[in-house]
Amino acid sequence: MHKYMTVEMPDGSKWGVPVEMIARSRAAHYASEFDGDVERSLAEDTMPLFESDDYEIEDWAVNNMDWSDFDGHQVKLAEAPAPDFQEAWLSGAKGYAA
Repeated sequence: MHKYMTVEMPDGSKWGVPVEMIARSRAAHYASEFDGDVERSLAEDTMPLFESDDYEIEDWAVNNMDWSDFDGHQVKLAEAPAPDFQEAWLSGAKGYAA
């Protein structure tokens, strides 16, 4: 599986994390229901669920994993867009500094 779940970061950059890592996390959690067999849990339960509903992927990842769980496996898909300096000049928060 070479599918990525994408997330837009606060700076506007877009990143992807491997769905396979999310699936393995879930399969490991439910392996006890498959005699401790993670591969069977993955094949018989998690993969069919994830293939039928993308929401299940996001739900598991957000509620059961941390960004650090993907350490080194995150992929930057798009840079942050260039700032619109004119718009910021017109509507950005103003202040003073010495």
